[in-house]
Formats: sequence, C-alpha cells, structure tokens
Amino acid sequence: MSGSLLVDNIGELVTNGAGEGPLGIRRNAAVLVEEGRVVWVGPSAYAPAADHHVDAGGAAVLPGFVDSHAHLVFAGDRAAEFAARMAGEPYTGGGIRTTVGATRAATDEELRATVRRLRGEALRQGTTTMEIKSGYGLTVADEARSLRIAAETSTETTFLGAHVVPAEYADRPDDYVGLVCGPMLAAAAPYAKWIDVFCEQGAFDVDHARAILACGQAAGLGVRLHANQLGPGPGVQLGVELDAASVDHCTHLSDADVAALADTARGDGPGTRTVATLLPGAEFSTRSPYPDARRLLDAGVTVALATDCNPGSSYTSSMPFCVALAVREMRMTPAEAIWAATAGGARALRRDDIGVLTPGARADLVVLDAPSYLHLAYRPGVPLIRQVIRNGVPQ
Repeated sequence: MSGSLLVDNIGELVTNGAGEGPLGIRRNAAVLVEEGRVVWVGPSAYAPAADHHVDAGGAAVLPGFVDSHAHLVFAGDRAAEFAARMAGEPYTGGGIRTTVGATRAATDEELRATVRRLRGEALRQGTTTMEIKSGYGLTVADEARSLRIAAETSTETTFLGAHVVPAEYADRPDDYVGLVCGPMLAAAAPYAKWIDVFCEQGAFDVDHARAILACGQAAGLGVRLHANQLGPGPGVQLGVELDAASVDHCTHLSDADVAALADTARGDGPGTRTVATLLPGAEFSTRSPYPDARRLLDAGVTVALATDCNPGSSYTSSMPFCVALAVREMRMTPAEAIWAATAGGARALRRDDIGVLTPGARADLVVLDAPSYLHLAYRPGVPLIRQVIRNGVPQ
C-alpha cells in the first residue's frame, strides 16, 4: 500500500513510550504512518490528513505482539504425547526426537506449509514479529534447510542445532558438539541471526553449551539460551556470562540466578541486558510449575513473554493466551504482561523499532475489539483482535 495511513478515533492507545502509566497510554488518540513507520502520535482531534484511513471506533490499539521464542519448522504432531501427560506422565523433553524423525522425512514444501500456517495463525492473533528456531533437523543439511525456510518468513532466525543430541550420536555427544560447532554452524550461519542451546539435564551440559555458544559468537551470531526449564541448573548464569540477549523458560531459579539477571538489567553486572523470557504455554501444556514472574519483576529483571510454539510442549501460536496465563498463573499485572508481550519481546531480540508505537518505530499496530488492553486477560480465549497492521499495511 502506497501513501500515508491514519489510524484515528483510538479510545486507548498503548505506546510503551510517553504517556499515562507504565504502558504510556494516550486517550482519544491517533497514529500517522508513512512508509511503514510511525511518524506522528497525538490527539485524534488534531490528526493530520492522510491518503488512507482506519477508524478504530473508540477501541484500544496496542503495538503488535513480539513473539521472541518459537519453533515453527517441523513435521508431524505429538498429540498422543500430550494426552499421556494429561494422564499423568511427566515431561522430560525426550519427545523432541520423535519430531526430528518426522522433520527429516518431510519435504521442503511440507515444512514451508507448516511455517506459513503457524505464522498466519499468529499474525491473525496480533503477532507482528516472530522469532523462528531450527532444531528439529539435527543434521547439517536439515538444519540448514530449516533455517533457509524460516528466513523466508522472519528476519529473526535462530540456529538450534543443540536442541538435543540425536539418536545416532547418543553414545558420542562430544562428536555431535564438534559437528554443531563445525560443519553444521557453517551451513546454518548464512540463514541465522542467533544461536541457541537447550542447556538442561538430558540435553547439553554447561561445558558443551558454552563451547557451542562461543563458536556461534565467533561466527557473528547473537546468543540465546534455553535455561532452567526442567530443574535448577547453570544455564541462567551461563547466559549472563555470555551476554545472551535472552535466557528462556527460567522456571527453576536460585536467588543467585535472579540477582545475576537483575544486575544485567541495571547494567552493573558481568553481562548486559539479558532478558528473562517466560513461556507459560509450556507450563500449561506440561502441567509443570509456572515461573515466578513476580519474583523476577520485583527484583528489577526485564521480562518478556513468548509462546514457545512447538509440537511437543507448547502447541499454541497465541500471544493473547500467554498474556492471560501470565496474569492468572504468574502474578503479573495486565500492564506488565502486555509490556512483556510487546516491548519485552523486542528487548529479548535487542530491537528498539518494534514493540512500541512512537515516532520512528515500525508501524505494527493491533486494533482490539475491546475498549482496553485489560480485556486480553479479562476475556481469555475470546478472539479480540479486530485488525492487524504490519509494517504500515493492513493485513
């Protein structure tokens, strides 16, 4: 769409910038967009003229959701595994290998169709930026093609060759780490912005994780980390040590872990800006304890929310669902949850052009079928996303 776009008659505008309260709310507001960017925010009564017009009808408008943790490149599903968990079996992460087998057997077009389907679901639910990981190929060729397909849909792509040790290397984990750090990284890096490791018992220990992440950094990739999901461990401390943009899950944290994350938020620790990304869809799907978001927030840690969309432990693409879970189960206020799902996700991707509606930001807006952002938690499960505008273009 060429020309300018005006979104006006906004009853409640969440800017995550200057305005009322922590969300920078403006009332009776308007937003002017030119060339995919926000160029003006102000009272609707004083809005400039534009080539195109969207009337919000007094509804709430907020920045598009930023989902900073998702696994969309896979084949098959694990519905039977989900049913078994609901019947009482614990989640161990072992089912990942089931998806690896299906993904290796799938064609490029089958994988591409899954990515497009899930990305479309997320967009209809207000997600305008979505990180996509590899991690279900675990061969040089399959990891490279997973990232190539992911890069067709998102610029936020993450190499997760260190998801689990595949069956053929079960007795040779050192050899698999060598493969990840060598040929696999070389093949994946052209399509990846980030590198990630599942640092958990049963996946990769701290020494292997450190080695893999260091190799990724040397190849120019930013660091992300799955950490402290299944139990206490060294993952969070490793993430802080390596200046990871985000450590994700953060379910089982010591006081030292929380303090280390808080230090990065204040900028006086050994790392900088490491976000704790919480994934409540995983706890919902695995019947595991939820992370204590209140503890993190009260300590001053920067918190993001994401879906962890994947076929095994969190098969949801809905950020509104995660917002509702965060409020109900993790003791976040509605305002904290909305910030974490927008500006917090942007911080987890080290972006300042998304997750906000301020001049210069990318024009990603969500118009709700509701008068306030509060309704996203107040009315869980209700399709409240009336319209999505991404990069200045109504979807």
